[in-house]
Amino acid sequence: MWIQQQPNAPAPLADLQGRAVGIKFECNKCHTEVFTDLIGVPAPNDQADSPAHADNHEIEEVKCPGCEMTHTLEVDSTFDGVTFKVSEVQPGSVSYQVAEPK
Repeated sequence: MWIQQQPNAPAPLADLQGRAVGIKFECNKCHTEVFTDLIGVPAPNDQADSPAHADNHEIEEVKCPGCEMTHTLEVDSTFDGVTFKVSEVQPGSVSYQVAEPK
């Protein structure tokens, strides 16, 4: 089931930490729906000296199959939750799906 990323509300960390997710979004350039490979959700840095320094992120790139535009995907993980950022897309057009454990 695809879950719409809320622009101002991170996804619950407890649901995603240590899991892999697929991301889908609509390319701004050609409006093709793009699906990513599975991306790991990093855990926040629990060794950080303050919550402000606990952020951890994973960065990937994916090419749109419709126009070959390269989009940068960033998975930001904090103790407040997980945010998925995709370059060159409309706010509110990013969804994620948690991979089923094997």
